[in-house]
Order: sequence, then C-alpha cells, then structure tokens
Amino acid sequence: MELTVAKKDLLKIVARMQGVAERKSTMPVLANVLLAVDGPNALRLAATDLYLSLLGRVNADVAKPGSVAVSAKDLFERIKMMPDGPVVITTQDNATTTLKASGSARRYTLRGMPGDDFPPLPQPAEGSPTLALAVDVLAELIAKTHFSISTDETRAHLNSALFEWDGDIVRMVTTDGHRLSKVDVKVSGRQASATMLIPLKAIQELRRLCDEMMAEPHGDGEKRTPELLITQSGSSAFFQGAGMTFSVKLVDAQFPPYSQVIPAASDKIVRAPRTAFADALKAVSVAASERTGGVKLSLTNGSMRITSESPESGDGFDEIPVEYAGPNMSIGFNAKYFLDVLASVSDDEVSLSLSGELDPAVLRPAGATTSSDRQFLAVIMPMRI
Repeated sequence: MELTVAKKDLLKIVARMQGVAERKSTMPVLANVLLAVDGPNALRLAATDLYLSLLGRVNADVAKPGSVAVSAKDLFERIKMMPDGPVVITTQDNATTTLKASGSARRYTLRGMPGDDFPPLPQPAEGSPTLALAVDVLAELIAKTHFSISTDETRAHLNSALFEWDGDIVRMVTTDGHRLSKVDVKVSGRQASATMLIPLKAIQELRRLCDEMMAEPHGDGEKRTPELLITQSGSSAFFQGAGMTFSVKLVDAQFPPYSQVIPAASDKIVRAPRTAFADALKAVSVAASERTGGVKLSLTNGSMRITSESPESGDGFDEIPVEYAGPNMSIGFNAKYFLDVLASVSDDEVSLSLSGELDPAVLRPAGATTSSDRQFLAVIMPMRI
C-alpha cells in the first residue's frame, strides 16, 4: 500500500478512533486501527472492540492499494508529531508501515499486522428502518441523562441508557438505582418508533461525535443543524454522520419500568433559584461525610437550610430564600446527585417536588426558558442522615 493524505484529515479521524480501539483486550488486533485503500481517492479507517465500531474515510492520493492494521495509540502519537502538510504512508509485505512527512526528513516506522487479520465490522441488513435526528437533539438527550448511568458493568440494564422514539417524541432515560433522569423532546413533523438500550461506553462516544459534528464549520458560512441517521438492525444500532459510521451492539436486558419510579404529583413544591441552590449545595458538601456526601435540606416558609455533619471534619451550613408554603420538613440527600442535575439545566429556577422524609424528590426546570417541546425531570432517592 502506498498513498498520500493530509495530516489534519488523518489526525482528526485517528483521534476519533482512540475511544473505540481496545488497548487491554486479549486480542492484540483490537488495539489497532485498520487502514485500507478504498478506491483511487480514499483511505478507509476502522476501529472496533467487538461491541463498538467506528468507520470513516478521508481523501487520499492512492499510488498502490492494500491494507494494514497498526496500533491506534502509536499511530495517533506519531501523526501528531508530523509537520503540517501531506503524509506519505507505505507498507511492506510484512506489514511494516512507514509514515513520512512530504518535503521533510521526519519519518516513523510501525510494526503492523496484515489488514486481513482485522475483524469484519457489522453492517445493517438491507432495508432496515432508518431515522434522521438532529444532532443537537441527541446531544441534549445525552447531556441531561448521562450522569445517572450506573458505572457498574455487572448490571448491564443500569450500565446503559434507554433511547426511545415514540411517535413525535424522542426520549432518553437513565438510572443507577439511586436516581433517575428522563428527558423528552418533541420532533415536529416526524413519526417513528424505536427502542434501544445503549451501553455507557457507546453513550460517551456518541457524545463526542455529537460535539464534533456541531462544531464542524460549513464552507458556505450558513448555520445549519447537522443530522445523524440512526438505523436499528438486529442486535446493533448504527449512527451515521460527518462521514463516520458508529455502530454499537445493544444491551440485551430489561430496563427498569421507569414510569413506576416517578412519584405522583405532590402539593409540597419548592421553587428555588438554580444558581444559588447549586452554590449553597457545593459549599455545604465540602463539609459532608466523604463516604456518603450527604446533606440535609430543611424547609420552612420561604426558606431552605442546607446542613452537613461529619464526625471527621465538622459541620457545614447555608441558607437560601425559596418559594415554599408547605409544612416544615427535613430530608437528606446525596449532594452530588442534585449538583449533577443542576449543572445540566440552564433555567433560572428549578422546581422540587417532595412528599415525605423517606420519599424520592422530583426536580424539574421551572424557569422562563422551559419549553413545552422539551420536558426534563430527575428523581432522586433520599438518604438517612
């Protein structure tokens, strides 16, 4: 194989492959990126850990066809050190790969593997239903729910996000057993049906892909929202956009019946300024127990007191004015759970719905920017303090 490719194009796509290539696998080939000539003017690159796969193409001036698999980490580090401009890639029969900067003496040699050793990537079945979703919508779904996905990989049903497309509503729900986040977005003029359980690692990669697509400049200077094409085929889902195809093996498990977890409406409603609430929680949690992170919210007419007690480090206290006219009550929570939610919304005020000292709280945006097309809520379980 011999070809010439622009450093900036190659670096961008190889950087994307880093999150997918599996460095700790017992199969060495999974730590590699596949480089394969794809016609006279393109280089195809791929990475996979057998659960996630990423495929992309860049323009290239091809002199000789072929393929090779080289270490994703080593390739990325060496491309970064190349001077700007064209990079010439050549391979030998033993898969030794040379990177040389065009017009410069800088050169690297990599020990590769034959391209034929790289595992085949999944492909959607012909005729599989495909949905088009604006990237900013998917980015919003992920931003408002990713923090409540369980990191416990032994609990697959919680170590994932539920994605649903129900008529003209797209929805994402996540829970780790202690809290739940749910966001619904209405997509005008579109009707579809889909249900997917997407693992945490795939959610993290999708978040990066969305961020890159939204940051991509348009040559004509016009502002437009890019779209992802989403295809569900068998046990896999495929996301196509910005010249990339990201595929994920969906989780085969039963997501908890989330609608049963959301408490019914309560008459104990607190309206609090979001920024002041977050600032007070953050300040008081500094003095909270390192083991539990627990703080106590004490409500009286027009006021919320936030306190923490730690036998090791002492106590913390703050107080903020709120809109509340219910009975006096106190309830304990993990401060981080509230802070994660408050950081994910931009409204000036939030609404906190409470039932009792041992019942979960429901937090919703309550400010002027709340839209009827976008509905978000978080359920947070209480803790004894």
